[in-house]
Amino acid sequence: MTLPIVFYLFSFVLGAVVGSFLNVCIYRLPTGESVVFPPSRCPSCGTRIRPWDNIPILSWLILRGSCRACSAKISARYPLVELINGLLCLALFLKFGPTLTFAALFVFCSALVAISFIDLDHQIIPDVISLPGIVLGFVLSFFLPWLGWLNSLIGIAAGGGSLLLVAWLYERLTGKEGMGGGDIKLLAMMGAFLGWRAVPFIIFASSLVGSVIGLTVMMLQKKDSKLAIPFGPFLALGALLYIFFGKAIILWYLSIGAR
Repeated sequence: MTLPIVFYLFSFVLGAVVGSFLNVCIYRLPTGESVVFPPSRCPSCGTRIRPWDNIPILSWLILRGSCRACSAKISARYPLVELINGLLCLALFLKFGPTLTFAALFVFCSALVAISFIDLDHQIIPDVISLPGIVLGFVLSFFLPWLGWLNSLIGIAAGGGSLLLVAWLYERLTGKEGMGGGDIKLLAMMGAFLGWRAVPFIIFASSLVGSVIGLTVMMLQKKDSKLAIPFGPFLALGALLYIFFGKAIILWYLSIGAR
């Protein structure tokens, strides 16, 4: 039986509301501020944002992207993060329904959204998200039959170990650091939530997309190979592709090899 549309609407609203909190995390975590206190405020004038001006997506549209108090422009990134997280929550609900898998992957995907935007802004992946994420993913594996604790544990080792090896080899060959420790911990977190089978897919997909986009950016900006491009968002994209399309992509790839 098809669930009523109200459940789909609720899942989107839930994701958008959590996305509003993610905006706070994205803004405050890199500076070491508390994400709980003080309450949300205008980045320009510091005026506390009232509850009716803090409705995800809608308030930004109603206020035309500006602060009610000082009329300073509010970045479109705020409603964008809320929209992305709302759509992710809806997509997860459509795929998994009201299950523990949905809840676990919603927490995981929300963490990926926060990590991606922080990495884009500051080129760091906060340990305060990735390290607890590794522990949480492993704990949840005991309650998710399709994952299992051993699969999760191997995923942690494979995810962190594979990128650690790549980073070590790159540094040995070039004498330069090519990958930060944050990426290593992030892939370990992905292995904890998705299992070891997801790790090769995520590495391949993120490297492919990252290479294409990186080369395109370098050509457009006429930069050399020293251009620093955060890898976290590409890892996050690879994980999302695995969750929603992983099996279909793998079967398609194997069918090509069988021809």
